[in-house]
Amino acid sequence: MNYWLMKSEPSVFGIDALAALRGKRSPWDGVRNYQVRNMLRDQMKKGDLAFFYHSSCEVPGIYGIVRVVKEGYPDLTAFDAKHHHYDADSDPAKPRWYMVDVVLERKLRAPITLETLKQRAASFPDLLILRRGNRLSITPVSTSDWQRIIKLERV
Repeated sequence: MNYWLMKSEPSVFGIDALAALRGKRSPWDGVRNYQVRNMLRDQMKKGDLAFFYHSSCEVPGIYGIVRVVKEGYPDLTAFDAKHHHYDADSDPAKPRWYMVDVVLERKLRAPITLETLKQRAASFPDLLILRRGNRLSITPVSTSDWQRIIKLERV
């Protein structure tokens, strides 16, 4: 099993929107970065877990845990000219963009804020979200970092 951190702006798609689906899956669409596209297409597997991270908000941080329930497949929003994720150069015969489906495992009792993670940065040597200049919307999380972050919820 792999572990991930998936960022979304709560004003666009937040943990509460996913929770409102009550166990139903949701596509994680709209990714328009080639490095992240490759992770969605080639590395994320059914059963993988990910932290649901709110970005570009008053209190950025980890708000929940999601499970990948469908591996990478073409992002259909890229082909819809009426959708804001439309990409005129994406061809259904040779898709440029991919997405996965996720389901909410659980919301955290309280968010694990970016500030909390920064205060403990020495404990998370591999956590990419703490590296200067990293703006990827999806990043891998090592097993050891995953376990340390889960323990922070209990603090």
